[in-house]
Amino acid sequence: MPAQLTSAEFLKRLKALRSPAVAKSHLHLASDEDDAIIGVRMGQVFALAKEFMGMELGEVEAMLESPIHEMRVGAVSIMDFQARSKKTTAEQKKKLFDLYIRRHDRINTWDLVDRSAPWVVGSYLFDKPRKILYKLAKSKRMAERRTAIVSTLFFIGQGDMDDAFKLAEIMLYDKEDLIHKANGWALRFAGDKDRKGLLKFLDKYAIDMPRVTLRYATEKFEKKQREYYLKLKDQE
Repeated sequence: MPAQLTSAEFLKRLKALRSPAVAKSHLHLASDEDDAIIGVRMGQVFALAKEFMGMELGEVEAMLESPIHEMRVGAVSIMDFQARSKKTTAEQKKKLFDLYIRRHDRINTWDLVDRSAPWVVGSYLFDKPRKILYKLAKSKRMAERRTAIVSTLFFIGQGDMDDAFKLAEIMLYDKEDLIHKANGWALRFAGDKDRKGLLKFLDKYAIDMPRVTLRYATEKFEKKQREYYLKLKDQE
């Protein structure tokens, strides 16, 4: 492995990009008080990760261990780039998936999940049993539950909507707004591919599903149809 493709070198390059103004505007991305935001724009982190996409997974895991949020964004971005690459072997894709699941404790915010789950988890599971997603859907950790539904975006893109509807149903009344939004996002995308399936789901659940989920799910509906479902919710 070239010496420059290390977590230490990534951190050095990352720190050179930091900005106090960006750090202030990105404080909302921190998972807790121990999550350090140093202030690097996400586009810059992604571009840097692309330069480091050949990094070995041991170094990627070292990045996941970092208390710096942007380092972990870089780690999952490298994982995403590797998972998308046509040059990545099936064995390597399994290693990426295994690392994601094993270190989910460090993939603990909505942006880390959204940056990597569709390709690292979803693409790996596309032709495999998906029981792990149903296990994650019942996790006490919000990020793990979000991985369950966000991973289905890959399936939906391939024309497979079943798990998106099933997992959204399981987590429909989740206590976290970030899950409500992710469910709505997945339902909207599923509706792009299968409008009848989405309408069936909404006919059953619109009246008492979280409003944010309903708004996301119906975002692409014509005004009259969208208002119909929103009024159902108002009758609750």
